[in-house]
Amino acid sequence: MLIYLGKCFSFVPMSLFITSLNSGSNGNCYYIGNETEAVLVDAGISCKEIEKRLARLNLNMRTIKGIFISHEHSDHIKGLSNLSKKYQLPVYITKKTLDNGRIALEKQLVVYFEAHEKIQIGNLSITSFPKRHDACDPYSFSISCNEMNVGVFTDIGTPCIHLISHFQKCHAAFLESNYDTTMLVNGNYPYHLKKRISGGNGHLSNAQALEIFQNHRPPFMKYLFLAHLSKNNNCPDLVSRLFNDCACGVEIIVASRYEESKVYELKDTENSSRKIRKAVMQMELDFG
Repeated sequence: MLIYLGKCFSFVPMSLFITSLNSGSNGNCYYIGNETEAVLVDAGISCKEIEKRLARLNLNMRTIKGIFISHEHSDHIKGLSNLSKKYQLPVYITKKTLDNGRIALEKQLVVYFEAHEKIQIGNLSITSFPKRHDACDPYSFSISCNEMNVGVFTDIGTPCIHLISHFQKCHAAFLESNYDTTMLVNGNYPYHLKKRISGGNGHLSNAQALEIFQNHRPPFMKYLFLAHLSKNNNCPDLVSRLFNDCACGVEIIVASRYEESKVYELKDTENSSRKIRKAVMQMELDFG
């Protein structure tokens, strides 16, 4: 805290805490929050599992102030109705997704959002943008707090300019790395399913995700969660080696389809230091 000329300037560093509660075709759920409020992106595992995994991580369920839904596929909404009802949590969703998903939600808990709309929840700012996926109205999200940015970028058929723009601002990101091309081609999936996965409205391959990471990561990125790995067409060890070979200081986390990751912290030290320097400069001007 700085005090001068009767003015008080308080600079309390605020951290962002992030974890993957589950990631894969069997269910997706991601937690992003600070000390006082948090959001979930998707609720594709049961309410009971979400509660258990948060408890194991010492994260308070009551800190969660809303759930953001990316699209209507079951691995993103499986636990949504029960979770929202039990804790009376607002659900941020598009009307098309709600209607097409036939999701049972209490009317007063539904909050519609539009493309590129910025929603403020306490100190968290959540921005949505459309993505290419075989759902009726799919979205990705960027969550910001005190100039720290976390992106949730999964279920993407083709990278777009919006994805690249948001990725370039991320201090941490959940980025889909769904399949290894060779494993998919040589695997036993039927042709139509292989086409769906690798087509422009399916999922990102390891190679596509790596290209985004290598060419567009910002110098301040600290964590990269590799998300939504295929059980049959990918391998966590393969993905880990692939990305760690060019990590350049970024910590690589392979998000599990079976359990929660540990909690990772982004500290707001740089932003607080910048504010302090600005206040000191103002003091020097005032005392000139």
